[in-house]
Amino acid sequence: MRCRPYSVLALLITVLCASPALAQVPPSAEEIARYQGLHLAAAKGNIIGIAISLATGADPNARDGDRRTPLHVAAFLKQHAAAHVLIKNGADPNALERQRYDIVTIAAVAKDLDMLKIALDGGASAKNLTSPYRGTALIAAAHLGHADVVRELVKAGAPIDHVNNLGWTALIEAVILGDGGKRHQDTVKVLIDGGAKLDLPDRNGATPLSLAKSRNYKEMVAILEAAGAK
Repeated sequence: MRCRPYSVLALLITVLCASPALAQVPPSAEEIARYQGLHLAAAKGNIIGIAISLATGADPNARDGDRRTPLHVAAFLKQHAAAHVLIKNGADPNALERQRYDIVTIAAVAKDLDMLKIALDGGASAKNLTSPYRGTALIAAAHLGHADVVRELVKAGAPIDHVNNLGWTALIEAVILGDGGKRHQDTVKVLIDGGAKLDLPDRNGATPLSLAKSRNYKEMVAILEAAGAK
């Protein structure tokens, strides 16, 4: 049986890098059970507990064993009110944890639009370089086909043509690491509408259009060609 082009590469990247969701490390149940103070209050969404801890001098940017701040914990566990209070009381919305994820990327991967808006409204930047792959929240969201998140990040000024250390842009990841289905088609449309460079190639010289053709993603090919991709 003849392998289609890039199938080996896609498989290799999937094995080595997994998905952004798997690459992130949220606090485990065991870690949460050991938490105290602000980290525990953030994990539980305990606004009163957060207020008491802050009033008694707790550091809003304290770190756990994986360098997560209470704000990272709130973002991972979708504790929206806790995240809002922490940001209002000095938590750094651009802090990076051990794997170099910020709360914008955590929210983007989780498709948590409410947390994303809290982060951006609170001073978080959509331009941060995050993850071990020096990517962005936009690239992570495009990889996963989170078109609504991609739209919000583009509006927030995310660097649409940033190239990560794998040599890929958000548009390339939406093609080569997507499944070619509607979610990733919509993501490609949002990126095109946002001004993504259509012909920016990967390290092998392959453009988004050639990558889509190699994977037989006919609908995606049509979208790219209609936009003028070569």
